[in-house]
Parts: sequence; C-alpha cells; structure tokens
Amino acid sequence: MTDEIDNRRPPLPPFTRETALEKVQAFENAWNTRVLKTVVQTYSANCVWRIREDTFQGRAAIEFFIRRKWAIEQNYRLTKELWAYTDNRISVRFVCEWQHADSGQWFRSHGNEHWEFDENGFMTRRDISANDFPIEPI
Repeated sequence: MTDEIDNRRPPLPPFTRETALEKVQAFENAWNTRVLKTVVQTYSANCVWRIREDTFQGRAAIEFFIRRKWAIEQNYRLTKELWAYTDNRISVRFVCEWQHADSGQWFRSHGNEHWEFDENGFMTRRDISANDFPIEPI
C-alpha cells in the first residue's frame, strides 16, 4: 500500500458544500469499482471502522472486511447522498442492492455513515449503521 505521507486525497478539509459533494461522489465511485486496492487506499493507515457489531482498525483489517463482504455480496451497486458536513467530517446516507452469493436472494441495504478525515483527505474514522432487507420477487 502507498503511504499517505507522500500523497493527498483531494478534496481536502475544510470542506465546503461543493467539496463535500465531490468527496461523497469519489467514495461512491471507488466502492462501485469493486477494486479492492482503489477502495482501501482511500483510508488512512490507522483508520478506525465501526460497522454493526464489528470495530476494527487499519488498512489490513479494512481490506479483510471488504474482501469478506464482497465474497458474499454479488452484483453490488451503491449510491451515497450527502447528509451533512463540517470542516473535516461528512455524514451520508446510502442505499445499495446486492445478491447473496450462496442463496441468490437479493437485498437492499439502507444506512448512515459518519466520516472523519485528516488534513491530507484520508478517512481516519468511519462509523456505519445499516439494515439489510430482502427484496421480495414481484
């Protein structure tokens, strides 16, 4: 992994409405690539995540989590919407649809994320609350 000391991930804090919208779109785009390296490099080396019952820290743990997640969640499509922002924090709501790799069941996940960034634009904290709902056939 690249060390963020020599890199920056614009847009950088302090955020304006326009730069917060750009940051949200950049994260949505990165996740929808499903390219693990692209996603993991957006987080600081010691980024702390809290998602549902899991809390972990660091890029290796983030990579492990995402790899496990994507092994289960196939045909994944995510959208993020800016909810609020401050100087170095952004909150979003998200919706994604995915198909379970084993059962074939489709799900829609809804949730909120709270992000905190360092001065170089890397995410240092990500708190996620989410709910998964099965999509019933019509």
